[in-house]
Order: sequence, then C-alpha cells, then structure tokens
Amino acid sequence: MSKTFRPYELNQRLLLPPDLREWLPEGHLALFVSDVVDALDLSALFAVYEQGDGRGQPPYDPALMVKLLVYAYCTGKPSSRQIERATYEEVAYRVLAADQHPDHASIADFRKRHLAALANLFVQVLRLCQAAGLVKLGHVALDGTKVKANASKHKAMSYGRMAAAEQKLEEEVQELLAQAAAVDRAEEARYGQGQRGDELPAELARRESRLRKIREAKAALEQEAKEKAEAAATAAQAKIAERQRYEAETGQKAKGRAPTVPEPAQAHPPAKAQRNFTDPDSRIMKDGATKAFEQAYNAQVAVDSQAQIIVAAAVTQEANDKQQLVPMLLAVEDNVGQLPQKASADAGFFSEANLTAQAVEGVDLYVPPERQPHTASGAVAPEAVPAEGWVREQMRHKLQTPEGQAVYKLRKAIVEPVFGQIKEVRGFRRFSFRGLVRVAAEWTLICLTHNLLKLFRGRTGLLAA
Repeated sequence: MSKTFRPYELNQRLLLPPDLREWLPEGHLALFVSDVVDALDLSALFAVYEQGDGRGQPPYDPALMVKLLVYAYCTGKPSSRQIERATYEEVAYRVLAADQHPDHASIADFRKRHLAALANLFVQVLRLCQAAGLVKLGHVALDGTKVKANASKHKAMSYGRMAAAEQKLEEEVQELLAQAAAVDRAEEARYGQGQRGDELPAELARRESRLRKIREAKAALEQEAKEKAEAAATAAQAKIAERQRYEAETGQKAKGRAPTVPEPAQAHPPAKAQRNFTDPDSRIMKDGATKAFEQAYNAQVAVDSQAQIIVAAAVTQEANDKQQLVPMLLAVEDNVGQLPQKASADAGFFSEANLTAQAVEGVDLYVPPERQPHTASGAVAPEAVPAEGWVREQMRHKLQTPEGQAVYKLRKAIVEPVFGQIKEVRGFRRFSFRGLVRVAAEWTLICLTHNLLKLFRGRTGLLAA
C-alpha cells in the first residue's frame, strides 16, 4: 500500500501506563470494537486514498476513524464535535484514537466521504454474528419506525400553496425588476453611466431564489404524480388483460367493473401533496408512538428471533409498510444466503400480492389482514369464501390456530425491542444526513452497530478463533 498515513499504533509503548490498552478494563466495549474493525475488510476505504497525488498532510488512518465512528454510534454519540471532545476527555475514545485527536471537521468529512463504504460493512458484521450462532433464520420479524429527517416540517409547502406562492412571487419579482430599472435610470442620470443601487438586487435575489425552489418542488411533485399514474396504468392494463384471458377461456363475463386506465399525461399532484425545501426526499409522516406528524423517513428492519440480530435494513419514503414485505425478505436472502423459515409482520405489511409473491413462496408467513368481522366460529369455510378473498381469509384462519397465535405473539418481542434499544437507549431519533441515499446508509450504520452490541454481549471467543 503506497499511501502514507499518520502513525497509528494502538499497542504503542508509553512510560505510564506501558500499554494504551491497559487504560481500559479487559473486555471493554471499545477494545471489542477495535478488534472487530481490525478483522473487517476495509480495502474499499483505503482504496480511495490511492487515487490522490500524495500531496498535503498525511490523513488519519482509516481504521482509527472507523473505530471512533463505530464506537460513537454504539454509545449514542454520533456528533463529530462530541467525538473530537471525547478523544481528549474520555478514556475509551482516547485509546481508540491512540492518543491522537482528529478535529471535528476531519471526522465529519471522513464520515460523509465514506458513508456508503461504512454502510457496506453491515454484511461483514452480520456474517460475524451468523458465525457466532446468533442468527438461525427460524423466525424473522419485520417492522418499520418513523425517524425524523434532518429538516423541519415547517419548511414544507403543499402543491396547492405552491401555485399561489409562485404567482405572488412572480408578481413581486416583476415589480422589483421595474423598481430596479427605475433606480438605475435615475442614478445614471445623476451619477453617470454604470452607477446603480445595491439594495434592490439583493432583495430581488432572495425572491428569485425562493421562486426557483418553489418551481423545482412543483416540478418534482408533478413528476411523481406522473410516475404513479404510469404505474397505476400498467397495473390496470394487466388486470384488463387477465379479465380478457378469463373471458376467453371460460366464455363467461368477468365479475366486477373493469379497471379504469389513468392517463399519465393528465396526472396532477393532490393539492395537499407536500415537498420539503430542506430535504426534498423526506415526507410528512405520522409517528406511531406520539401520533404527531413529523418530517421523517420510514426506517425498516428484519430481525432474527435467535438474538435480535438485524438481518436486513432499509429506508423508504412511503408512510405505510405495504410495499416492504417482499423486498425486505429478499434482502435477508441477499445478506445471509437464505430466506427465513417463518416471517411475521403486522397488518401494515399485508396485501394479497405480498402473500402470493413467487419470490417468497417458501417462507411461512404470518401477516394479519385488516381487521374485519368474523363468523361466529372465528373462521370462514373455504367453500363460502369468494375466490378474490381467499388469501385474506386463509391468513385470518391461520392466525386463529394455536400454532399461528403462538408464532405471531412472538413478533412484538422480537422486533419492537430493537427500536426501543436504538431510539431510547442510544438516543437515535433524527438522521444527521439529508437525501434518501445518505439517510439509508446512515440507518444501515445504526443497524450495524446494533448488531455489534449484540455480538459484544453474546460473544463466544469468535475473534480469537
């Protein structure tokens, strides 16, 4: 490796005490984090430094920075300024930094620069958990939680208000332009060619900037409406084709009304559709715990029942979880090499398309449908159930059996404590970054450190082996 870094030797001998590691008791979390990071493949981070020309001060060793960040997320202290201060004031941070003190700008720049690579370490840590026997995939529970975006909900505007604001700002801009022209003419007559006042152009720039942001937000909402209409049109056309095939094969007219195919070119956003100017990727969502509406993202996890290890993580802009069941289960397969035997999720994940998806047909699913009245016996006989409602009623019946009740009862105990540990114990309630891609990477880093803490508490000499 040709790149030169600042000296970093955690085992460097000092006068008192003789070894930095002796500043901490044996079995301390910081030492465990150090050992785990040393066991990970950090080549993707090191490779970035090989692309430079070698000029300037040597950077801090990436292993040092990774250890500081991972330990900081484990202990609920992800602020770069807090980390810098801790390298002076807290023994564990000082040990991990080998008595070096990266400033907060260097820490923030490193995290921002390598956020995707840090998130990719999730699978490596997950595989360590799997090798330690903490992942069995007998039962995986799925759930989502709302995490605040790094943006205020008061910086959002609805599509309906945008139209009115756009018109008003356009009028103000034109008025200011006229005033600026009048001032220019008056000053040129008084002072000569090329003289003008500065106060009006500055005011004009503020309005033009806001007008530009509103127009960009409007265009984004209109594009989203068009894309949703295109998806709805494709689904409607597929249903129409299925009805035609059914009628051709049976000679009978299909029941129900034929679906309407929307015209994407005519699609418009609802008047209440909102866009945030600070983080346009975030959405207004209702927090399930507080019942308050927040500017947020919907953070997803799939948790293995053996030791509450997160085996898949994702972030979505959708407020509900209906579209997340199949992608999350496929992510489990990608991460650990196989699908779980059983999977449970709450009613928010239910749809007949999810339960009949070919990609997860080998998984024994426990996902209740929406609450609906039952028969007196608590189950509906198959012959009495309409064909289009069979999947729903079959799942309802499955969850009323003793085995179904026993499996589904475990769901809360598997997945919901994970959110409690992340939000309450470690205090992670708001993303540091903006934009869906960076937010998803930070959530993966949070989940990585959750698994690392589980591995720390359940370690069985894995690293020594």
